[in-house]
Amino acid sequence: MLPDQEIASNSRLGFIGLGHLGSPIARRLAAKFPMVVYDRDRAKAEEIRVLGAAIAEDPRSLAVDADVVLSCLPDGAAVEDLYLGSGNILRSARPNARIIELSTIAPETSRMLHVAARGYGISMLDVAISGSSPAAEAGTLTLFGGGERKDFESCAPIFTTIAHQWFYMGPSGSGVAMKLVVNTLLGLGMQAIAEALALGSLLDLPRDLLYSTLAKTAVVPPALAGKLATAERHDYTPQFPLRLMRKDFGLIVAAAEKSGLFLPATESAAAVNAAEAANGQEEDFSAVIRLMEQHFALENIPSAGHPRKTGDARISVLYES
Repeated sequence: MLPDQEIASNSRLGFIGLGHLGSPIARRLAAKFPMVVYDRDRAKAEEIRVLGAAIAEDPRSLAVDADVVLSCLPDGAAVEDLYLGSGNILRSARPNARIIELSTIAPETSRMLHVAARGYGISMLDVAISGSSPAAEAGTLTLFGGGERKDFESCAPIFTTIAHQWFYMGPSGSGVAMKLVVNTLLGLGMQAIAEALALGSLLDLPRDLLYSTLAKTAVVPPALAGKLATAERHDYTPQFPLRLMRKDFGLIVAAAEKSGLFLPATESAAAVNAAEAANGQEEDFSAVIRLMEQHFALENIPSAGHPRKTGDARISVLYES
């Protein structure tokens, strides 16, 4: 199978990284394609095995056995190690293999890996994912692709299985670059909602009416409206984990700083996100709502005219920085 030929239904897929998004994506793909999977947590791989997938003992054996390798990992260091380090993927993959890298990493990392893969005669795309775990389960993700256009278009059978729309954004690194743009809006939007709810609390609006009414307004995008319903129930079960939003904020701020671009609102939202992430719990990124609600509610502020007097150390450090 050459890289520019459309992926066939009998193409064997290898999937590495069965986390919040990787697991539901792999489950959907296992229903349509022959699959081999790998995750450091063997129990996660077993969940896909019951759907008919094989389990690889390590990334190298997966690469040897797959026509197309997909990976969905938490950060750039893990991705580099998988392909160029201990994972040994690029040196082990079949000639003319294809790689679809789904992780959110720095654009320069994607470009470096693309060049390295070409040196081995391998097609590599960065295909960044927009959407939370429920969207992954439903197959309604949005994808942004970077790399060779013909390679991207040839992957349509895979994209059709996991997403409702996908966009070619340009050369290698363009897919993850677009993801950083999208998540800038996502993170800022979540912080704006958290602050609006804190203001509503200060203005004595009933909590249930505040949340339910705000969710119905045109200013809250559909991607965030559902967060109001779960936050109203004090439910911060991770759909998009706080730690991953923190990582993405870091990539966004680093990319801006590298180009000399000042993003004041984004940097402030990133600081609040990091403050909530400091509690170490595995929660949804909407947990910043609770942070703002708890520490800016009337009963927690000594003086309504001086909200900065809150005693919470996580909030106080934001004002001191």
